[in-house]
Amino acid sequence: MKEKSRCAWSIKSNEQIYIDYHDKEWGVPQHNDTKLFEAIVLDGFQAGLSWLTILKRRETFRKAFDNFDAHKIARYNEKKIQKLLQDEGIIRNQLKVRAAVINAKAFLDVQEEFGSFDSYIWQFTDGKTLVNTHSEPKTIQPKTKESDAMSKALQARGFKFVGSTICYAFMQAVGMVNDHTTDCFRYNEVLKKR
Repeated sequence: MKEKSRCAWSIKSNEQIYIDYHDKEWGVPQHNDTKLFEAIVLDGFQAGLSWLTILKRRETFRKAFDNFDAHKIARYNEKKIQKLLQDEGIIRNQLKVRAAVINAKAFLDVQEEFGSFDSYIWQFTDGKTLVNTHSEPKTIQPKTKESDAMSKALQARGFKFVGSTICYAFMQAVGMVNDHTTDCFRYNEVLKKR
């Protein structure tokens, strides 16, 4: 039986967790506010690290951060922050942990203003998935004008760890852009989910 063709990044490490993430989640349009919040927080934690590092710790992150309940995270006090900084199952970077709390507050402000984070964040792609036609990974850019605009807007609202490259990784992950290479079996599957 012929092996399915996948995006090169998903098979480079030969880690099943990475392949499963690629095959089931990456690039699928996401509109659930809690999942979107989780994605933006974890993409912030990824800064300077590999996504595989975060993915392997995602379940521990979920447990440590109350399943990414923004209402709970926004109320984290110094005692809770210090407890998180002792948790070896997550990335114990003080700036990133504190940013998660700041981002929870900013996220709740956006929800209140726009009715949902989903309706706010998807405006950067006019509410639809941007479809690229990359035949090889080297043509995929690390940021775009859309991620530049998103980054600038989020920073103006007080979000931290939301540079344009992080925003573009977020956009790819939550299906705001389809960056599966055209030879990948997921490219057409994700197209159907738009």
